[in-house]
Amino acid sequence: MVFIPDALAWELTRKNTSFMKKKNGASKRSGAIVFSVEKGNLKSLNKFQFSGLANSKVFDVTFADENKAALVKRTASKANTMPKKGFSTTPVNKDFRRVENIIKTQTCDNYYRPDLKQVALGKWTQVYRANRRAKGIKPVVAVKKGRGKL
Repeated sequence: MVFIPDALAWELTRKNTSFMKKKNGASKRSGAIVFSVEKGNLKSLNKFQFSGLANSKVFDVTFADENKAALVKRTASKANTMPKKGFSTTPVNKDFRRVENIIKTQTCDNYYRPDLKQVALGKWTQVYRANRRAKGIKPVVAVKKGRGKL
């Protein structure tokens, strides 16, 4: 595979990829929202900053089997010819603070993608909460209906 700059890859893929999910707004003023479900997209938004296709340095916090989590990170550019080997997966199944430190050291502190630190920690919080609910450790919060008593 030929190396192309990230900006050129973004210009080629920003308006049309197979990973896009478009949602129209209710009016002209609210506009349309474009989501993306590609591997490595932290916020699932179709923006250059979060794109898993257009950026050479990409990572994501994902769900794994049996209510566990994993840190998925793009490996060296040598693996461009073998897409299956292009990502490394690190299981992160420790307590909350230890995994938080793992995410910081592997992605932000070594200058990999320090701009995505808050987004990655926010996603880790959501994955952790969802896994605790799925395991039955933390009960699902009941939705209040109606006004109820004041």
